[in-house]
Amino acid sequence: MPRVMTNNGYDIGYDEAGRGDLTPIVFLHGVGSDKSVWHLQLDHFGRTRRTVAFDYPGYGESDPAPKGMTRDDYASAIISAMHELGIDRAHICGLSLGGVVAIAMHHADADRCASLILADTFAAHPQGRAIYERSVTASENLRALAEARVDVLLAQPAAPRVRREVVETMANIDPAAYCIGAEAVWLADQRDRSAAIAVPTLVLVGDQDLITPPELSSKLAGLIPGASIQLIEGAGHIGNLEKPDEFNHAVESFVRELD
Repeated sequence: MPRVMTNNGYDIGYDEAGRGDLTPIVFLHGVGSDKSVWHLQLDHFGRTRRTVAFDYPGYGESDPAPKGMTRDDYASAIISAMHELGIDRAHICGLSLGGVVAIAMHHADADRCASLILADTFAAHPQGRAIYERSVTASENLRALAEARVDVLLAQPAAPRVRREVVETMANIDPAAYCIGAEAVWLADQRDRSAAIAVPTLVLVGDQDLITPPELSSKLAGLIPGASIQLIEGAGHIGNLEKPDEFNHAVESFVRELD
Protein backbone atom coordinates (compact mmCIF):
# COMPACT_ATOMS: atom_id res chain seq x y z
CA MET A 1 0.00 0.00 0.00
CA PRO A 2 1.36 3.48 -0.83
CA ARG A 3 2.39 5.90 1.90
CA VAL A 4 3.32 9.56 1.88
CA MET A 5 5.55 11.50 4.29
CA THR A 6 3.91 14.51 5.92
CA ASN A 7 5.57 17.67 7.21
CA ASN A 8 5.26 16.49 10.82
CA GLY A 9 7.36 13.41 10.06
CA TYR A 10 4.70 10.73 9.67
CA ASP A 11 4.25 8.34 6.82
CA ILE A 12 0.51 7.96 6.29
CA GLY A 13 -1.29 5.45 4.12
CA TYR A 14 -3.51 6.29 1.21
CA ASP A 15 -5.42 4.65 -1.62
CA GLU A 16 -5.78 6.41 -4.95
CA ALA A 17 -7.74 5.99 -8.16
CA GLY A 18 -8.33 8.01 -11.30
CA ARG A 19 -6.92 10.98 -13.10
CA GLY A 20 -8.34 13.87 -15.10
CA ASP A 21 -8.85 17.59 -15.12
CA LEU A 22 -11.80 17.66 -12.72
CA THR A 23 -11.20 18.78 -9.14
CA PRO A 24 -9.95 15.82 -7.05
CA ILE A 25 -11.91 14.37 -4.13
CA VAL A 26 -10.28 13.49 -0.80
CA PHE A 27 -12.09 11.06 1.49
CA LEU A 28 -11.60 10.93 5.30
CA HIS A 29 -12.73 8.00 7.42
CA GLY A 30 -14.38 7.67 10.82
CA VAL A 31 -12.96 6.70 14.19
CA GLY A 32 -13.81 3.00 13.86
CA SER A 33 -12.54 2.60 10.34
CA ASP A 34 -9.69 3.33 7.95
CA LYS A 35 -9.21 4.35 4.33
CA SER A 36 -10.56 1.01 3.09
CA VAL A 37 -14.11 2.13 3.96
CA TRP A 38 -14.04 4.26 0.80
CA HIS A 39 -13.33 1.49 -1.72
CA LEU A 40 -16.72 1.89 -3.39
CA GLN A 41 -16.20 5.64 -3.71
CA LEU A 42 -12.70 5.21 -5.18
CA ASP A 43 -14.15 2.84 -7.75
CA HIS A 44 -16.97 5.25 -8.65
CA PHE A 45 -15.26 8.64 -8.61
CA GLY A 46 -11.96 7.29 -9.91
CA ARG A 47 -13.62 6.80 -13.28
CA THR A 48 -13.74 10.55 -13.86
CA ARG A 49 -11.31 12.31 -11.50
CA ARG A 50 -8.41 11.86 -9.11
CA THR A 51 -9.76 10.30 -5.93
CA VAL A 52 -7.73 9.73 -2.74
CA ALA A 53 -8.64 8.16 0.61
CA PHE A 54 -6.23 8.75 3.49
CA ASP A 55 -5.51 7.02 6.78
CA TYR A 56 -4.86 9.23 9.80
CA PRO A 57 -1.62 8.81 11.73
CA GLY A 58 -1.94 5.60 13.73
CA TYR A 59 -4.56 4.08 11.42
CA GLY A 60 -4.27 1.57 8.60
CA GLU A 61 -0.93 1.77 6.84
CA SER A 62 0.27 4.86 8.72
CA ASP A 63 3.02 5.26 11.28
CA PRO A 64 1.88 5.07 14.92
CA ALA A 65 0.47 8.29 16.34
CA PRO A 66 2.01 9.76 19.48
CA LYS A 67 -0.08 10.41 22.58
CA GLY A 68 -1.57 13.84 22.55
CA MET A 69 -2.25 14.00 18.82
CA THR A 70 -5.34 16.12 18.12
CA ARG A 71 -7.92 16.63 15.37
CA ASP A 72 -5.87 19.64 14.27
CA ASP A 73 -2.81 17.39 13.95
CA TYR A 74 -4.87 15.03 11.77
CA ALA A 75 -5.93 17.99 9.64
CA SER A 76 -2.33 19.18 9.31
CA ALA A 77 -1.19 15.69 8.28
CA ILE A 78 -3.84 15.44 5.55
CA ILE A 79 -3.08 18.94 4.23
CA SER A 80 0.61 18.09 4.11
CA ALA A 81 -0.08 14.75 2.40
CA MET A 82 -2.18 16.53 -0.23
CA HIS A 83 0.70 18.92 -0.87
CA GLU A 84 3.19 16.07 -1.21
CA LEU A 85 0.88 14.33 -3.71
CA GLY A 86 0.49 17.48 -5.75
CA ILE A 87 -3.13 18.13 -4.78
CA ASP A 88 -3.41 21.87 -4.32
CA ARG A 89 -7.19 21.91 -3.93
CA ALA A 90 -9.87 19.25 -3.55
CA HIS A 91 -13.41 18.52 -2.53
CA ILE A 92 -13.04 17.21 1.04
CA CYS A 93 -15.52 14.48 2.01
CA GLY A 94 -15.39 13.28 5.61
CA LEU A 95 -17.64 10.90 7.51
CA SER A 96 -18.10 11.22 11.30
CA LEU A 97 -14.53 11.86 12.57
CA GLY A 98 -13.71 12.59 8.94
CA GLY A 99 -16.21 15.43 8.96
CA VAL A 100 -14.66 16.82 12.14
CA VAL A 101 -11.24 16.69 10.47
CA ALA A 102 -12.63 18.31 7.31
CA ILE A 103 -13.90 21.27 9.34
CA ALA A 104 -10.48 21.51 11.02
CA MET A 105 -8.82 21.44 7.58
CA HIS A 106 -10.95 24.33 6.39
CA HIS A 107 -10.03 26.26 9.55
CA ALA A 108 -6.33 25.62 8.94
CA ASP A 109 -6.22 26.16 5.17
CA ALA A 110 -9.50 27.07 3.49
CA ASP A 111 -7.80 27.46 0.10
CA ARG A 112 -7.21 23.68 0.02
CA CYS A 113 -10.96 23.07 0.19
CA ALA A 114 -12.92 23.45 -3.04
CA SER A 115 -15.94 22.29 -1.03
CA LEU A 116 -16.86 20.25 2.02
CA ILE A 117 -19.06 17.16 2.11
CA LEU A 118 -19.79 16.46 5.78
CA ALA A 119 -21.41 13.07 6.27
CA ASP A 120 -22.97 11.80 9.52
CA THR A 121 -21.07 14.30 11.63
CA PHE A 122 -21.55 17.37 13.81
CA ALA A 123 -20.07 20.57 15.15
CA ALA A 124 -20.51 19.46 18.79
CA HIS A 125 -22.13 16.27 20.09
CA PRO A 126 -24.33 16.70 23.18
CA GLN A 127 -23.40 13.21 24.42
CA GLY A 128 -19.81 13.39 23.26
CA ARG A 129 -18.14 13.14 26.67
CA ALA A 130 -20.11 10.03 27.63
CA ILE A 131 -19.47 8.37 24.25
CA TYR A 132 -15.76 9.15 24.54
CA GLU A 133 -15.50 7.65 28.02
CA ARG A 134 -17.33 4.50 26.93
CA SER A 135 -15.10 4.24 23.87
CA VAL A 136 -11.89 4.44 25.89
CA THR A 137 -13.14 1.87 28.39
CA ALA A 138 -14.09 -0.55 25.61
CA SER A 139 -10.96 -0.01 23.51
CA GLU A 140 -9.05 -2.86 25.13
CA ASN A 141 -11.07 -5.31 23.02
CA LEU A 142 -12.04 -3.64 19.78
CA ARG A 143 -13.45 -6.80 18.26
CA ALA A 144 -15.89 -7.11 21.14
CA LEU A 145 -16.73 -3.41 20.82
CA ALA A 146 -17.30 -3.80 17.08
CA GLU A 147 -19.60 -6.78 17.60
CA ALA A 148 -21.54 -4.88 20.23
CA ARG A 149 -21.85 -1.66 18.21
CA VAL A 150 -22.27 -2.80 14.61
CA ASP A 151 -26.05 -3.15 14.78
CA VAL A 152 -26.28 0.40 16.14
CA LEU A 153 -23.91 1.77 13.53
CA LEU A 154 -25.85 0.27 10.62
CA ALA A 155 -29.50 0.60 9.69
CA GLN A 156 -31.35 -2.64 10.24
CA PRO A 157 -31.54 -5.17 8.76
CA ALA A 158 -27.92 -4.70 7.71
CA ALA A 159 -26.44 -6.57 4.76
CA PRO A 160 -24.21 -9.38 6.12
CA ARG A 161 -21.34 -8.31 3.84
CA VAL A 162 -21.40 -4.76 5.18
CA ARG A 163 -21.74 -5.98 8.75
CA ARG A 164 -18.66 -8.22 8.40
CA GLU A 165 -16.63 -5.45 6.80
CA VAL A 166 -17.41 -2.99 9.58
CA VAL A 167 -16.55 -5.50 12.32
CA GLU A 168 -13.29 -6.66 10.75
CA THR A 169 -12.05 -3.15 10.03
CA MET A 170 -12.75 -1.92 13.56
CA ALA A 171 -11.26 -5.07 15.12
CA ASN A 172 -7.93 -4.39 13.39
CA ILE A 173 -7.47 -0.82 14.63
CA ASP A 174 -4.67 -0.24 17.12
CA PRO A 175 -6.38 0.49 20.47
CA ALA A 176 -4.09 3.45 21.22
CA ALA A 177 -4.92 5.02 17.84
CA TYR A 178 -8.62 4.41 18.44
CA CYS A 179 -8.47 6.29 21.74
CA ILE A 180 -6.75 9.24 20.07
CA GLY A 181 -9.38 9.22 17.33
CA ALA A 182 -12.19 8.96 19.87
CA GLU A 183 -10.96 12.07 21.68
CA ALA A 184 -10.58 13.92 18.37
CA VAL A 185 -14.18 13.28 17.37
CA TRP A 186 -16.32 13.00 20.48
CA LEU A 187 -14.82 15.93 22.40
CA ALA A 188 -14.90 18.27 19.41
CA ASP A 189 -16.66 21.60 19.64
CA GLN A 190 -16.26 23.34 16.32
CA ARG A 191 -19.36 25.52 16.29
CA ASP A 192 -17.36 28.71 15.74
CA ARG A 193 -15.30 27.06 13.02
CA SER A 194 -18.45 25.76 11.32
CA ALA A 195 -20.02 29.22 11.30
CA ALA A 196 -16.88 30.51 9.55
CA ILE A 197 -16.92 27.99 6.69
CA ALA A 198 -16.75 29.93 3.44
CA VAL A 199 -16.87 27.20 0.77
CA PRO A 200 -19.86 25.31 -0.69
CA THR A 201 -20.92 22.64 1.79
CA LEU A 202 -23.16 19.60 1.56
CA VAL A 203 -24.26 17.89 4.78
CA LEU A 204 -25.29 14.24 4.33
CA VAL A 205 -26.87 11.99 6.94
CA GLY A 206 -28.57 8.63 7.05
CA ASP A 207 -32.20 8.94 8.07
CA GLN A 208 -31.63 6.02 10.47
CA ASP A 209 -28.33 7.22 11.93
CA LEU A 210 -28.48 6.59 15.68
CA ILE A 211 -24.92 7.75 16.41
CA THR A 212 -25.08 11.21 14.89
CA PRO A 213 -28.82 11.55 14.25
CA PRO A 214 -30.29 13.85 11.59
CA GLU A 215 -31.06 16.62 14.06
CA LEU A 216 -27.31 17.06 14.69
CA SER A 217 -26.74 17.34 10.95
CA SER A 218 -29.52 19.90 10.76
CA LYS A 219 -27.83 21.95 13.47
CA LEU A 220 -24.51 21.68 11.64
CA ALA A 221 -26.03 22.76 8.34
CA GLY A 222 -27.72 25.65 10.11
CA LEU A 223 -24.37 26.94 11.32
CA ILE A 224 -22.70 26.90 7.91
CA PRO A 225 -23.57 29.78 5.59
CA GLY A 226 -25.33 28.47 2.49
CA ALA A 227 -25.00 24.79 3.38
CA SER A 228 -27.48 22.28 2.01
CA ILE A 229 -28.54 19.07 3.75
CA GLN A 230 -29.65 15.78 2.26
CA LEU A 231 -31.00 12.63 3.93
CA ILE A 232 -29.97 9.20 2.67
CA GLU A 233 -32.99 6.98 3.12
CA GLY A 234 -32.40 3.58 4.66
CA ALA A 235 -28.87 4.42 5.83
CA GLY A 236 -27.45 4.45 9.32
CA HIS A 237 -24.12 5.94 10.34
CA ILE A 238 -22.03 4.60 7.42
CA GLY A 239 -24.12 5.55 4.41
CA ASN A 240 -21.25 5.27 1.92
CA LEU A 241 -21.17 1.49 2.58
CA GLU A 242 -24.84 0.92 3.31
CA LYS A 243 -26.27 2.91 0.40
CA PRO A 244 -23.32 3.53 -1.92
CA ASP A 245 -25.35 4.37 -5.01
CA GLU A 246 -27.39 6.98 -3.16
CA PHE A 247 -24.31 8.36 -1.39
CA ASN A 248 -22.29 8.57 -4.60
CA HIS A 249 -25.16 10.19 -6.49
CA ALA A 250 -25.56 12.88 -3.83
CA VAL A 251 -21.84 13.68 -3.84
CA GLU A 252 -21.62 13.50 -7.64
CA SER A 253 -24.54 15.87 -8.12
CA PHE A 254 -23.04 18.34 -5.64
CA VAL A 255 -19.50 18.45 -7.03
CA ARG A 256 -20.66 18.43 -10.66
CA GLU A 257 -22.38 21.78 -10.08
CA LEU A 258 -19.11 23.19 -8.73
CA ASP A 259 -16.78 21.82 -11.40
